Order: sequence, then C-alpha cells, then structure tokens
Amino acid sequence: MMVAGVRVLVVDDQALVRAGFRMILEAQPDITVVAEAADGDAAVRLARRHRPDVVLMDIRMPGMDGLEATRQLLQGSDGTDPGSAVSRPRIVVLTTFDLDEYVYAALQAGASGFLLKDVSPEHLVGAVRTVAVGDALLAPSITRRLVERFAAPRSEVTRDADTLARLTARETDVFRLVARGMSNAEIAADLIVSEATVKTHVASILSKLDLRNRAQVVVLAYESGLVRAGA
Repeated sequence: MMVAGVRVLVVDDQALVRAGFRMILEAQPDITVVAEAADGDAAVRLARRHRPDVVLMDIRMPGMDGLEATRQLLQGSDGTDPGSAVSRPRIVVLTTFDLDEYVYAALQAGASGFLLKDVSPEHLVGAVRTVAVGDALLAPSITRRLVERFAAPRSEVTRDADTLARLTARETDVFRLVARGMSNAEIAADLIVSEATVKTHVASILSKLDLRNRAQVVVLAYESGLVRAGA
C-alpha cells in the first residue's frame, strides 16, 4: 500500500531514535520526514507549523509528555481550535513498554494506534502507510493483553447501551469486525458485500458514536463489553 506524499513528524526525546526512524522512512519514495521534536511542546508547535499527515509520538518525555501532546493536537485541550478533522494528524504512539497504561489513554484520546520501539523497518513503514489512509494500527501480539488489562468491562462504562443502540443491525456487525482488527476488505469478504459498502458503514459508525477513528472503535467495543478479549 503506497500513499503519495505522506508527511511525517517524528517525536522522541532520544536523538538516536529520531535519526534511525528518519533514515528508515526517508528511504521510501512516498514518505517525507518534515520535522523532529524532542518533547511534547515542540511536537505541538511543529505539527501546527508543518501539518504532517502522521505523527510518530513517544509517550514518556520530559516536560509535556506524548499523551498531553496527543490530546492537544487531536482535541484542542490547550484551548485552541485544533482545526477540522481533515487537518488533524494521525498519531501513532511509540513505546518501549508493551503494557503501558499511557498507550491505552492515548488511544482513548484519539491516537490511531501504537508501535513498540523495536519494530522492524518494514513494519514501521507499513504502519505509517496504514494510518495515513485512515486505518487503525493495533499490534496483534499485544492488543489482547492491552485491552484485558486496561479495558476490562466495568460496572460503569463510558458509553451506555442506548449509544450502541443507534447502530443498525448491519452496522453492529461491522462494528464488531472492526473491533477485531479486520480491514475493510476482510470485512467485505466476511459479510459478502462490497468494500465501498463497508466504508460507508464505517463512516456511519464513527459519526453516530462520535468516534475519531477505528482505534477508538476498538476501545469502545471492549469498554462496553460488546466484544470481549478471547471471545
């Protein structure tokens, strides 16, 4: 999957990590690293200046951490208008910890997914291309453990049954399959419909449930108990 002209901002407090990611990404003809930042403050400032399509965001940094930077870029929590949904970057959380509560909080804030810092070059490039076209990136090897630890069904869930009841029966089917990490093409094959139909359903689901992206579909599915780990 290649997306023309993907612009990337790399955010990490370690210069070697930033340099390594830049080298890997700029070896690709369709990806450009427009800037680097060493902390959250610089990330917010540079993202607004350069308007990247994708931000690779470290979480644990001195000063403003990556979680707060993610909130400011996606939700305008600094009191400014973050702009239209089109102008907001897609954020991929970078972490050295495969069970980090900050990662889950970042997904709730609207991040498009997460990667461990020891990701292979091929997977890093693939991740950037995946989120650039609007898909969620949830590493299969650790998604189940993440939701089991941080999104176990609670007595008080974020969304009540009335919220999910806004979905039609077919949208609920699509919702469950998106929550299991399936792509539009995989969902289309499973439901025996066209990929365009699936895209329409996904857009309707996001709108009805006031969600930013597919990653938040996953978070809501587990929080609400509609999908359970291991089911």
